[in-house]
Amino acid sequence: MRKIPVQFRLNGSDRAAFADPADNLLTVLRRGLNDFGPKYGCGQGTCGTCSVLIDGELRLACLTLAAACDGASVETVSGMANGPDLHPVQVAFMEHFAAQCGFCTPGMLTAAKALLTRNPNPTREEVVEAIAGNICRCTGYAPIVEAILAAARAAPAQRRS
Repeated sequence: MRKIPVQFRLNGSDRAAFADPADNLLTVLRRGLNDFGPKYGCGQGTCGTCSVLIDGELRLACLTLAAACDGASVETVSGMANGPDLHPVQVAFMEHFAAQCGFCTPGMLTAAKALLTRNPNPTREEVVEAIAGNICRCTGYAPIVEAILAAARAAPAQRRS
């Protein structure tokens, strides 16, 4: 199958790759661009661990064609930290032991960032709804919800970076 060029902005840097027309974004991120932050989970859009932000919208990389991202801005969990400075959501996950086994963490962090960007002061119910597409195999949603609520209490300028 003939490969097609795909160019997009990944975590603030212009990136390019060649992909099969049927390749999903997750494949291109992991195999083509060495961004292993988004995890391969179910491959069917049910677990959420591959969640990314495409032009600011939360999307499942396993269900998004890479070609559809041409010219877009893609943010992964790998780009959340600013050098050595973790994003406030990442700090809150550490402080509240929300990472647990870590498998769902990339999707949870990305979903939390998306939520706090559009709603800086969510209720507990809004947090639960925002992470509903992410399956925690440890079944420990309570620390995750507490971490997101704690991040919401962090300074807004820190949250948006």
